[in-house]
Amino acid sequence: MSSSLAIVGVEGRQVTVPTGLFIHNEFVPSLTGQTLRLENPSTGEELGTISAAGKEDIDKAVESAKAGLQAWKAVPGFAKGRFLLKLADLIERDAQDLASLEAVDAGLLFTDSMETNIPQALGCLRYYAGWADKIDGKVLEMDGGIAYTHREPLGVCAAIVPWNAPLMITIWKLAPALATGNVLIIKSSEVSPLYAQRLAQLIKEAGIPAGVVNIVTGEGAGAGQAISEHMEVRKVAFTGSAIAGRKILEAASRTNLKKVSLELGGKGPSIVFDDCDLENALFWTRIGITANNGQVCAAGSRIYVQDTIYDRFVEAYQNAAANNPTVAGNPLDAATTKGPVVNCTQHQKILDYIRQGKKSGARLLFGGERLGKKGYFVQNTAFADVADDATIMREEIFGPVASIAKFSTEEEVITKANDSHYGLSAALFTNDINRAHRVPKALDFGQVTLNAWAVLSPNVPFGGVKESGFGRDMGEDALEGWTTVKAVKYHILPRF
Repeated sequence: MSSSLAIVGVEGRQVTVPTGLFIHNEFVPSLTGQTLRLENPSTGEELGTISAAGKEDIDKAVESAKAGLQAWKAVPGFAKGRFLLKLADLIERDAQDLASLEAVDAGLLFTDSMETNIPQALGCLRYYAGWADKIDGKVLEMDGGIAYTHREPLGVCAAIVPWNAPLMITIWKLAPALATGNVLIIKSSEVSPLYAQRLAQLIKEAGIPAGVVNIVTGEGAGAGQAISEHMEVRKVAFTGSAIAGRKILEAASRTNLKKVSLELGGKGPSIVFDDCDLENALFWTRIGITANNGQVCAAGSRIYVQDTIYDRFVEAYQNAAANNPTVAGNPLDAATTKGPVVNCTQHQKILDYIRQGKKSGARLLFGGERLGKKGYFVQNTAFADVADDATIMREEIFGPVASIAKFSTEEEVITKANDSHYGLSAALFTNDINRAHRVPKALDFGQVTLNAWAVLSPNVPFGGVKESGFGRDMGEDALEGWTTVKAVKYHILPRF
């Protein structure tokens, strides 16, 4: 296996990344010799191979992290913030390289990475850089004395991150973890790990001490399980499937009761009332299920439209798709508006759900087929008149498949929207200010957006309820998940 891998990025630029595991600020081969084969989802062709971590490699990363924790503890808060700012500057400098890697490796549109994912990552790093010297406690009055509290880091932590927006979600974990004084082992997805190899180079260039961030990749059943079961890992932050999330929780309960935060996907409702701005609702409900081919945990895959405008909405939705045809192709090209889904497995899963939708009796408005014979492309697809119990209405597809249904009253649509195991993100379209206040309070979701879909901001928490998981990324609320509170109680001796 070569020690580096050359990728052809945007406009033919060469992006070369190491293929080893990033442990203690060095790239090293796996101790077991395990490797991963990577492919380009646009073509199905092999990109190359990189090292894959086994249990022994995770043990080595933990030992590095333990040493790094001692060094990181000695770094003042304001200096931690400067490291995060430096890393942000380097990511901004090399944005085209990182966006190229996400495009070639994960099928993300280069333009989407440049315009959304990388700016979100930069904003998150710079936001938490400001928090690094403000992790304060409280002074409390108590009977016979006073008490004060410290917010302290958990210690050696880990983040297991997904393939669909890899850099952005990695930074959602890395920035608050480091700002609060923790050290972090990152397991990048075995499906799209190349961005992380470049990120590791930038972490070292930023001067972040060895062991503070270790980055490995590998199969979930190997590297992911080893992290989840490790007795010296004090927290695992995970974004991914509910099946994997349950396994991480189970491992934590069987071992050292490590802290766990989970973001496990969703089946988001987009609710369109008849008093909305219809053009705006059409714009956002289309983006809400086609962005990144619907491979988004907050995807607005259930679209509920009030019966008084249902037929008009469905016709307009169909016409908008016909009048704005997608351009499928290489995600590096600026003209491309539809890249591939991430791999063959995901491609087949989406097509299987579409077949179920066709058999369910729902009305196919458009799409419903694969695109081309090369790579893993699938048409944007929409079904109307979808029954509440239809599989495509109940289960997370993680693909560009919209399910549209009608409702009559506010109470009815709240019931429909909440009738899901998931509770991550919902969208609401109305110009009634009273409804805009009532309905979000009644929805069982961690996030509700009004007259837009899935808006993100570094200072606003993101996360779910029910089977969408628990814990929060971003915002001040995320700091709680990376710290523990120590209380010091001071008994004041009476004067004799």
